[in-house]
Amino acid sequence: MAPQNPIPSTGPVADLVARARAAQRIYETWSQQQVDMAVTAAGWAIVEPSRNRELAELAVADTGVGNVEDKVRKNHRKTFGLLRDLKGARSVGVISENHATGIVEIARPVGVVCAITPSTNPGATPANKIINALKGRNAVIVAPSPKGWTTAARLIEFIHAQFDRIGAPHDLVQLLPAPVSKPSTLELMKLCDLVVATGSQANVRAAYASGTPAFGVGAGNVASIVDETADLALAADRILRSKTFDNATSCSAENSLVVVDAARPGLLAALEERGAVMLDAAQKAVLQSLMWPDGRLSAAVIGQSARVIAERAAAADAPGRDAWLAIAQREPRVLMVPEEGVGGDHPFSGEKLSPVLTVYGARDFDAACAIVERIYGYEGAGHSVGLHSARPERAMHLGLTLPVSRVIVDQAHALATGGNFDNGLPFSLSMGCGTWGKNNFSENMNYRHYLNITRISRPIPERMPSEDDIFGAYFAQHGAA
Repeated sequence: MAPQNPIPSTGPVADLVARARAAQRIYETWSQQQVDMAVTAAGWAIVEPSRNRELAELAVADTGVGNVEDKVRKNHRKTFGLLRDLKGARSVGVISENHATGIVEIARPVGVVCAITPSTNPGATPANKIINALKGRNAVIVAPSPKGWTTAARLIEFIHAQFDRIGAPHDLVQLLPAPVSKPSTLELMKLCDLVVATGSQANVRAAYASGTPAFGVGAGNVASIVDETADLALAADRILRSKTFDNATSCSAENSLVVVDAARPGLLAALEERGAVMLDAAQKAVLQSLMWPDGRLSAAVIGQSARVIAERAAAADAPGRDAWLAIAQREPRVLMVPEEGVGGDHPFSGEKLSPVLTVYGARDFDAACAIVERIYGYEGAGHSVGLHSARPERAMHLGLTLPVSRVIVDQAHALATGGNFDNGLPFSLSMGCGTWGKNNFSENMNYRHYLNITRISRPIPERMPSEDDIFGAYFAQHGAA
């Protein structure tokens, strides 16, 4: 049996959880083949092209964030990649036998999962969590952001239609009713067996404080280093592909470039040739006021295109209006700002969730590493760092010294960090940031995080080391006193 939260409660949220538990008790008796069919059904609910496009269009219409074509690509690639990762993976019954250790591992459900999802990905993120939860024979209840509710509701309608084809209970996948509120979300977190929270740090902290076991993700604020050995044309292509994807709504999109001085002229030229625009000091000040009018990042820029941001800056900057409109007419892909400082007095050093890219200069690679460390000391520790370089030992240096869970080498960062078909990271939309990011895991979240594992231990031939095996080297160097 899956664990059951004993908190007594009545009302709409408690009813959802009770129905989920009843469905999950049926589902946990299903075979691996039946479970994999349910997983595939849920995946096809969003991957099928007409449904995918409908969800992408709904997401942009309801949230005002991102763009339809990139959401279509994200819904497809992230879900299709996840299904690839799950194909053949064992999640029912015995999943591992090690004769050398005498250990047998048995997969068990966690029960009912509360899935907290953000407005930036109201289709792809719920789908990812639903599919992973189903792989572990769990029920799942989605708690979306209010702006993402309609998209999540339509996705679950599509999943239920596919469930009807395979005889799966609808109540395995449910949605917190509208209007979604903090009290209803908190109640759901308390009543479920596992909380998986993606989105704002406020949501993550609430998940950790709910009293229910929880996985949450750290803040994004990715920096990428471009050194003097990089192929600057390829680096510019990758950076812009990452930074413009879905209008930079991903927490994995670059927020800062730290460029070694020897590479700076060539990289900036390559970026500008590809549609990036460097702002001057006066324009940077106007943009800062637009983006952080009250010290918090404004919805006026989140997930908007660089052209729209330039137009909004023109409306706010009467003296500079013509220059901003000229920028907008060029259909810029990214707006770049130069920066030297880091911290609260330098908001461009933080996460921007928009195609605005901060550019730092560094005299050499060591200085670049020091700047990135300062940036992560302010925001984004634990997530990821990008590197564009021809020297493989530099990636190893970053992995050994920076507070990051992933080093992404010579790739479009936003597409690579959550898994891609040309790297080995698991497909995910929830990336753990380790203790650096105040998380309890540092991997890309995957189906194993949705499992309990029971271990059977049998006796094996005794392997007792001698005292010399353990202490010999220590005694030889320091004595046996």
